[in-house]
Amino acid sequence: RKFGPLGWNIPYEFNQADLTASIQFLQNHLDDMDPRHGVNWSTVQYMIGEVQYGGRVTDDMDKRLLKTFCKVWFREEMFAPGFQFFTPCGNNNDAGKPYIIPQCKTVQQYLDFIEKLPPVDSPEVFGLHPNANITYQSKTARDILDTILNIQPKESSGGMGETRETTVSRMADDMLSKLPDDYIPHQVKERINEMGALSSMNIFLKQEIDRMQRVITCVRNTLTDMKLAIEGTIIMSEGLREALDNIYDAKVPPTWTRISWDSSTIGFWFTELVERNSQFNAWCFNGRPNVFWMTGFFNPQGFLTAMRQEVTRAHKGWALDQVVLNNEMTKSTKDDISAPPPEGVFVHGLFLDGAGWDRRNSRLVESPPKALSAPLPVIRIFAENQILAKDNKMYECPIYKKPRRTDLTFIATVMLRHGTPEVEKWIMRGVALLCDIK
Repeated sequence: RKFGPLGWNIPYEFNQADLTASIQFLQNHLDDMDPRHGVNWSTVQYMIGEVQYGGRVTDDMDKRLLKTFCKVWFREEMFAPGFQFFTPCGNNNDAGKPYIIPQCKTVQQYLDFIEKLPPVDSPEVFGLHPNANITYQSKTARDILDTILNIQPKESSGGMGETRETTVSRMADDMLSKLPDDYIPHQVKERINEMGALSSMNIFLKQEIDRMQRVITCVRNTLTDMKLAIEGTIIMSEGLREALDNIYDAKVPPTWTRISWDSSTIGFWFTELVERNSQFNAWCFNGRPNVFWMTGFFNPQGFLTAMRQEVTRAHKGWALDQVVLNNEMTKSTKDDISAPPPEGVFVHGLFLDGAGWDRRNSRLVESPPKALSAPLPVIRIFAENQILAKDNKMYECPIYKKPRRTDLTFIATVMLRHGTPEVEKWIMRGVALLCDIK
């Protein structure tokens, strides 16, 4: 839980009772075991990963991680002389030596072994990259700064400096000057009809434009009313006061977040609003783009579903419920794409979290030191009318809208090639694709 979404997507309350129940099961299993056949590892893995601890796990990716821990750590190889619970990264060869199963004969020897264990566990103990420590430290620092901001006095300054209201009024003027114009309904409808009103992708575009118009209207109304309230023309309501405090602290007002998307600061949020609107405006009035910025959609799952519908309708006899997503990695950047794919869509703007990317060989590699994420080249996502066979050379990588990995931010999974003997390494690394890393 210390490492946030890189570890568990959801912080579960595992407790001593889970450990006690697992130990009791192992004791019973060993007592009833036939020495000629040895330990039934599949039973041990199932009971611990699916029942004792797995009974608390609700997220699919967390369940996959827990089952991987059981598969890697509960097996016959754990009794080998050189067994370690993890393999250190790079040249850090000494980090894993204490994490072995001790071969002791007395209680004192066990106590001495425990005393020699490091006081703070390395991220590598859990299969994570050492960079996970940077993620943890950044989160801790951010929480401290947020606490300091929250306990600051909210009253206007009595000194010679600029007051809170003056600062926010100036920021409101700047945002209003950059805020996109409203969409004119009959113009949007006319363009949608020209491109094909019954096309699933155009229906999706219309829904996205409607939601963007709602955000633009809300932002314009809030900023306009706030300026009037600061001038004393209207009453400063509780909602306007809350928005003023948030904008002064460079945070996004809750009324905006409820109808839009999460972001760390109001600067990032407003920049994203302008960029999202640019994509919708260009798609609507200039035609369908060759490559899509999936981060800029309110409903990226709906985008992929619309693409599946489009591909299904293009093939006679295909059924939507039997069509599955597939992907193909390219070596191109957004600017290199000059034409759309023959089928499916090109997607750009995704970031790899927990691993690096070898662009030459199109596969996962270890993250460089201090590099928390890596931009991915353009991906071609398409649909096929068959269930893909499981390939151990491919890692099933989840895509999330934001760094907070939950069912609400999950979009889909894509298959990424890796160059290691076992895919479990990347599952324990917590490798995922993020639409936004801010």
